[in-house]
Amino acid sequence: MAITRQVITTLKPDGTDALGPAVLAWKFPDENIVSGSLLTVESNHFAVLKSRGAVLNVYDTGQYPVQTPDKPILGSFVTSFFGGQSPWQYETLYVNRAKIVAHVEGLATSAEMAELSYQVDYYIHVDSKEDALKLVTHMPFDGLYITAKEVTSYAGPVVEQAVNQIAQVTPLENINEHIGDIAELLKNHLGDFLGTYGIHLNDVKILILPKDERMRELISLRAFGLSPLDAVRYYAALRMAERGLVSAPNMAVGAPFSIGGALGTFPVGSLERPAGGSVPAR
Repeated sequence: MAITRQVITTLKPDGTDALGPAVLAWKFPDENIVSGSLLTVESNHFAVLKSRGAVLNVYDTGQYPVQTPDKPILGSFVTSFFGGQSPWQYETLYVNRAKIVAHVEGLATSAEMAELSYQVDYYIHVDSKEDALKLVTHMPFDGLYITAKEVTSYAGPVVEQAVNQIAQVTPLENINEHIGDIAELLKNHLGDFLGTYGIHLNDVKILILPKDERMRELISLRAFGLSPLDAVRYYAALRMAERGLVSAPNMAVGAPFSIGGALGTFPVGSLERPAGGSVPAR
């Protein structure tokens, strides 16, 4: 195995950057790094150099020659003595310092135990070399990457707990009045949790809706000032109108439906069947 100097960078052969908009960290795939190799760190990246689990250095933006114990002149000796593999294996871990958006969805319950669906978008970034070191130390890589999806898998239970803490004591139709309180509580809990991984939380956007479509429409009708009974009547009238039923307006105003301007009425006794006979004609 010939050991050669190389350029260590996040740029792929096709010119794209391995640290895309949804990637928080990326591991350089080649661990055979020798003295004189050039480590390139872009303006929106950090780099962490490790050897057999130990952190050697954390790099900011710039280009750095990597000094390792091996020498290119010893390549043939390394190949024969160590079975074709370099005894000095190095990991180069790149960390994205740009802002990344992560998304999480889940279910909560209101004070009436009605199901709510929530959607949370939160914006994160890694601010310093110390934070980059925390990230690669405490959060494992999924292959070569740590993506926003992996961060969400850690943060999901924290988001669910924060949303339910207020939602479970709030009536269903009043949930939107407390969106600001939920967002503030979520920002505090989520910020503290992500901080242990060196991740800074910038902002949180949250949307909460009743899971059941009918409940969403009933609450919308209540927002027009209708009473609960009127909201139910108008909801039923809308569904009837969609099916072409001519009695939909009657349902909306709570009036009986008649044909030809009169309602058919029959005395109860006239429908009684005599024993052993048919209903007599009237």
